[in-house]
Amino acid sequence: MKITARILVYALMASIIITLLEVIVNYFHTHDVNVSFVLLSFFITFIGLFLLLYSFYYYTVSNELNKLSERIEKRFLSNAIPQELNVLEDNDALDKLKQNISKLETEREKEIEQFKNLDSYRKEYLGNVSHEMKTPIFNIQGYLDTLIDGGINDPDINISYLKKADKSIERLINIIDDLETITQLETGGLQLDKDRFDIAALCKDIYGQLELNASKRNIRLCLDKKYDKPIWVMADKFRIRQVLANLITNSIKYGRENGETCISIQYYANDVIVEVRDNGLGIEEKHLPRLFERFYRIDKGRSREQGGTGLGLAIVKHILEAHDKTIQVESKPGNGTTFTFSLDSALDISAK
Repeated sequence: MKITARILVYALMASIIITLLEVIVNYFHTHDVNVSFVLLSFFITFIGLFLLLYSFYYYTVSNELNKLSERIEKRFLSNAIPQELNVLEDNDALDKLKQNISKLETEREKEIEQFKNLDSYRKEYLGNVSHEMKTPIFNIQGYLDTLIDGGINDPDINISYLKKADKSIERLINIIDDLETITQLETGGLQLDKDRFDIAALCKDIYGQLELNASKRNIRLCLDKKYDKPIWVMADKFRIRQVLANLITNSIKYGRENGETCISIQYYANDVIVEVRDNGLGIEEKHLPRLFERFYRIDKGRSREQGGTGLGLAIVKHILEAHDKTIQVESKPGNGTTFTFSLDSALDISAK
């Protein structure tokens, strides 16, 4: 039942009561009942009460609800509540207002929770950046102080300390370069230069560059087959080189000595699936959800010893997301780790 109908009912009931009281009072005074007067009095009372209640609802309740709506809209910065609520035409206006308020409160709570998480993430990120950069800077300072204090004249340490300082500077540059890259990827400031290239040839080229590092730990780099024919993909070759280099380098740094790192490539529908797997120590399941976070390290001491920036996998994730692709990881302690991602195939399906 609409509000207008309710007003009519209330006015009718009140008019009947008032008219009956008038009839009773008049009867005690005159001992007579004038039907015409009673009907006229009832009609006038009914119209008056209806107009009075109508005005009360419209100018009081409706206006108050609209003011409340405007305040809530400003408070929650939302257009979910309409500017004008006609309580006379819609009996559910107040219920809808309550529902909207409840909905906005829920959304607001979610926003507050997100802001708290972002603030916590920001503090953690700044702390990680500070810590990562502080280590090589302090190392450089220590080497230079030693050389300034007379070590420069000692042939047994001068060249050695200069090389160590140079290595720390190189690590600092790597951190800055990685931070710049990931910032560009996250803000959309990095434009991909997609082109058609042979992903198998790129893997072989990267293997050639990293073979010396792998040999130091007796890790064998391999492809699961010869790949005599090209495997064409459409992607940013430079960025995909970064992806593969990061994955393979991680496998070499944190893999099992005398182990192997193998890449497999295969077509699937309109994609090319690339797997980078090793038979290393593996990763505990609790670490997998956070593996692609910036500066997240499984073994912090060993990671810094190996010279990593802690940004490699985060960069991998963002590069692939820029290609509208994702990366998955499967790993169990003692059974090695497998990273899998896909790229757009540049070969017609009919030619596969």
